[in-house]
Amino acid sequence: MNKSVRNSLYLILFCGIIGAAAGGVIWGFLKVMSLGIEFLWEWIPGRLSIPYYTLIVCTAGGALIGCFRWKFGDYPEELETVMGKVKAEKTFDYSNMIILLFAALFPLLLGSSIGPEAGLTGVIVGLCYWVGDNLSFARQNAKEYSQVGAAVTLGVLFRSPLFGVFAVEEENQDKEIIKLPGTMKLFLYGLAAAAGMGCYMLLSGLFGAGLSAMPSFPEMQPDMFDYLLLAVYILLGCVLAKFYFITHTVTEKALGKLPAIVRETAGGLCLGIMGMAAPILMFSGEEAMGELIGDYSRYLPLALLAVAFLKVLLTNICIQSGLKGGHFFPIIFAGVCLGYAAAMLVFPDAGSHGTFAAAAVTAALLGAIMKKPLAVTLLLFLCFPIKLFLWIFLAAAAGNLALSLTGSANEKKKKKK
Repeated sequence: MNKSVRNSLYLILFCGIIGAAAGGVIWGFLKVMSLGIEFLWEWIPGRLSIPYYTLIVCTAGGALIGCFRWKFGDYPEELETVMGKVKAEKTFDYSNMIILLFAALFPLLLGSSIGPEAGLTGVIVGLCYWVGDNLSFARQNAKEYSQVGAAVTLGVLFRSPLFGVFAVEEENQDKEIIKLPGTMKLFLYGLAAAAGMGCYMLLSGLFGAGLSAMPSFPEMQPDMFDYLLLAVYILLGCVLAKFYFITHTVTEKALGKLPAIVRETAGGLCLGIMGMAAPILMFSGEEAMGELIGDYSRYLPLALLAVAFLKVLLTNICIQSGLKGGHFFPIIFAGVCLGYAAAMLVFPDAGSHGTFAAAAVTAALLGAIMKKPLAVTLLLFLCFPIKLFLWIFLAAAAGNLALSLTGSANEKKKKKK
């Protein structure tokens, strides 16, 4: 067997192994997270009556996270940071995997308004580079392994393998010219994704899942009124995206000036106060979104409007204060809340109109924030009916374009000044 064929076989074999290992790590992490949340937020309050329990736990937890970060470093790193290091440095430090796991877990147990994707991506990418450094025949393919690992992580977490592929590929390419990966790379992604999803589903079937899947919206057929309101929904998504960027800047400046431990404690205090006032604002949001889809009528439209903006604000507070993780899950939940609020203000019975509004608002919101319309479409593909595929892509592209034009205009004004 010649060397090139042997190397190709090794690459295929290890992509399958990495996919399965990633699925196992993700399941184990999410299972521990689920058990920890159940113990902290259900078992203890169910047996002990502690006044201001949420406020006490969040504030004390924030202080403990601050001590942990002061001792071990600023972890977990965000997805863009992880992929940026891989792209620029062609490697990733895997000497602190245990620290990365704990750093990703603690804020989630605390009820922080974040998702688990940021910390888990760093762990899986680190494991891929460990394979490359410790197995001589894998060294030359370490970068490919890391990209496959990141794609599998996102694909398994969001139950959308194609989203993982295109999110990673778009991150590694010119933002203006996105090319599809080659046939061999698509095969490797598909093999790893199948292995990752298979391992995750097997463990979930045997021992129970650790994280609820993104809920699915009921099938619906848009009508003329939905199409007429599409521009309004896109505008609302862009407004919420603008609010996201504004609060990101404000919280970064305000909390960044605070010393270590104080910053995390302040973040925990804000989380506790907002969590006591509106528990729906805590955690990543996928379970709350399922409840909202099932019975949206129990909420007032203005209440959902407030939840959407407060969820975005709290997510930025958590991330900038150090109680951090990914932002995809909470941002999707915020977009869905705003979409339902808009539909309920226009239609006496939102029904299917709420599904269309939620899809358009969320797509425009994510398109503006992620700047990756195709990845956004694939991310939302499993949540919303297939009939909305085209409209989701158009809303995501419009959101991306609108915020890009706004950013360009602001930069020109600054240069003139």
